[in-house]
Amino acid sequence: MYIVILKKGEEKRINEGHPWIYANEVQKIEGHDVQGSIAKVVSHDQRFIGYGYINHTSKILVRILTRDETPIDRNFFYQRIKDSNDYRLSLGYSNNYRVVFGESDLLPALIVDKYGDYLVVQFLALGMEVRKEMIIEILVEILHPLGIYERSDVAVREKEGLPLTKGKLYGDFNPQSVEIIENGIKMIIDLENGQKTGYFLDQKENRDNLKYYVKDKEVLDCFSNIGGFSLCASKYQAKQVTAVDISPLAIKQLQENARINAFSNIETITADVFEQLRLFKQEKKKFDVIILDPPAFTKSKDTVKAGYRGYMDINISALKLLNKGGYLITCSCSQHLTLNLFLNMIKDSINEAKVTARMVELRSQGKDHATLIGIDEAMYLKVAIINVL
Repeated sequence: MYIVILKKGEEKRINEGHPWIYANEVQKIEGHDVQGSIAKVVSHDQRFIGYGYINHTSKILVRILTRDETPIDRNFFYQRIKDSNDYRLSLGYSNNYRVVFGESDLLPALIVDKYGDYLVVQFLALGMEVRKEMIIEILVEILHPLGIYERSDVAVREKEGLPLTKGKLYGDFNPQSVEIIENGIKMIIDLENGQKTGYFLDQKENRDNLKYYVKDKEVLDCFSNIGGFSLCASKYQAKQVTAVDISPLAIKQLQENARINAFSNIETITADVFEQLRLFKQEKKKFDVIILDPPAFTKSKDTVKAGYRGYMDINISALKLLNKGGYLITCSCSQHLTLNLFLNMIKDSINEAKVTARMVELRSQGKDHATLIGIDEAMYLKVAIINVL
């Protein structure tokens, strides 16, 4: 077994709950083992910190799995996954939800999402990759899925020295046509080509929250993807919904999802959202509710300034298109745009748009995406509901 000895003082962040040991925090490594194996982590004066799996290729040298002497064997992973799923079941999740949220479920670098009778998994670090076969067996035992699909096609794997990969791991099924029921609405999910693991499950409660704002209203859904917000707006009796997305495939899937639910009040536009908002302004078009759920405009600390301006531009444009008394539902899924920056961006946008507005709600990701205290990176989704006076 490797024994990882930290530099003096580096254990403080780890003892406060963060599970990542960076290579530059390590004084020395004793012992020998294979990469991906379990390593013991101690402070500079040999005080026990925890056990985790190790990878010399990654800047994150060790990811902590446990802070006690619990044996890390098959039963360990079985119980952790069962506990994670039981937590979601206790909150009423059933048809679709995040089963395992990596570090926040004390299973670093493992993502498991449930879509109806199917699971999608991501193995984002070597320590989980080498245990893939065992993890799949445990998931089958606990959740009894008809199929499991892998979406380990994310760039973070390259930092672990792993190739990007996706494909079926269990069962015989069509990954492009899996049906779920979200907020009482039928949806066809493309596990193979859809965003993230197929769909943005983290916004489930925020989509359902539209019921307070959209009845008899003209609604604009920007960056609509396959229609989660649009479909909920239609369900909750919006007068008219306009959905805009740059992806023809996403728009096609949105139209199909509207069709299978017999929603006839959704108009779709395939266009760049920034350009479409400028066009709406030229046409003097106004809306009662505007939803902004863009992709992350900043994916690293180096791009925060440019990303901040991008968020401001889109929010200013939306605020100018709102009728008086209207609602802006604005989101950011970038962990690098912190909550304070997000709130400052909203304030700056309101000032530049020259409107008077108030904060109605400040929300985050769903309860199945709960975040471990001590890991700021896991609390990434911010959703604000702004009322223009």
